[in-house]
Amino acid sequence: MPAKTLSTFTEAEVRAHNSAKSCYVTLGSKVYDVTEFLNDHPGGADLILEYAGADVKEILRDAVSHEHSEAAYEILEDYHVGFVTSEAGSKPTANGGVTETAKTGESRPVYASTGMSSEEDLSVETDFAADYRTHKFLDLSKPLFPQLWYGGFTKEFYLQQVHRPRHYKGGESAPLFGNFLEPLSKTPWYMIPIIWLPPVTYATIMAAAGLNNIVAAAAYWIFGLFFWTLVEYALHRFLFHIDKWLPDNRVGISLHFLLHGIHHYLPMDRYRLVMPPALFLILATPFYKLAHLVFFYNWYAAVLVFCGGVFGYICYDMTHYFLHHRNLPYYYKQLKKYHLQHHFADFDNGFGVTSRFWDRVFGTELELPAPKDIKSE
Repeated sequence: MPAKTLSTFTEAEVRAHNSAKSCYVTLGSKVYDVTEFLNDHPGGADLILEYAGADVKEILRDAVSHEHSEAAYEILEDYHVGFVTSEAGSKPTANGGVTETAKTGESRPVYASTGMSSEEDLSVETDFAADYRTHKFLDLSKPLFPQLWYGGFTKEFYLQQVHRPRHYKGGESAPLFGNFLEPLSKTPWYMIPIIWLPPVTYATIMAAAGLNNIVAAAAYWIFGLFFWTLVEYALHRFLFHIDKWLPDNRVGISLHFLLHGIHHYLPMDRYRLVMPPALFLILATPFYKLAHLVFFYNWYAAVLVFCGGVFGYICYDMTHYFLHHRNLPYYYKQLKKYHLQHHFADFDNGFGVTSRFWDRVFGTELELPAPKDIKSE
């Protein structure tokens, strides 16, 4: 399923396509080239030509004339060629489209990779039927994993779609497995400190007592905490966003979706924002081994480094949840804005969650100007 490249058109450009040789119509902000469909229209070409270069929203819904079915909208999507901008003489935006705000009806530029223009768009409820009709990807009203496994999607199409965020209606979690595995895919944020803080605290106290040097113990623990920040960046960039090296098969695509793709697909799902305990154990085990390999000369030192790192992880997961779902102090407001830009604007940069430090070090800091509003239709 190849991606479709879309353009932008001014209102004047759309109006100019008003003949049987080139017939464009609009529906909201979308532009459709229906020239080839004219002779296939059941009501005849003349009925479409009456609205050539104009919006067909009202006539499609007109019960007196003929209220069109969902099938008609599906046919129309086959002729989608771009988006309309009402700003005369404007250049095509880097996003290749515009979106309409739900409250004001204004049209605004959107980012090409995500189809969104601001963090507020992340919380706009998705129309399940319309989304599936338009993109032919996943139906949010049905379990997602079986659809993904049997969907036959190409890697290119999958990555294009999974990075276009959706929002499940009512703030609930979309069904992932639809069976006994479903509860295992959900983790409330407060389970992270409840599960991991007690063993980390106990192990820290015991290892510090065994080392019998409070200054050295603090140094090892702080080193582990600092090392976690690098691990956080590396995991997010090179494991969670392994997009370029992702195998083009359903096994690779499904693993990517379960690990991190579902978070970009449904970024405001409050029960899939933190790492399930079982997955954390799998990912943490190699780092436990590494700590004992590097600090082989002192078992207590290795435990302290590992505990500092796990405490960093606890802070990371809680921070991640709060960035999506809490009103925060000034510093964290800036961090929240930064992280949400990673979701709605540029998922190829901005991998730091608890700080921008390693993004600055490795040149992946995300800096985007906000899209400028354009005149309403």
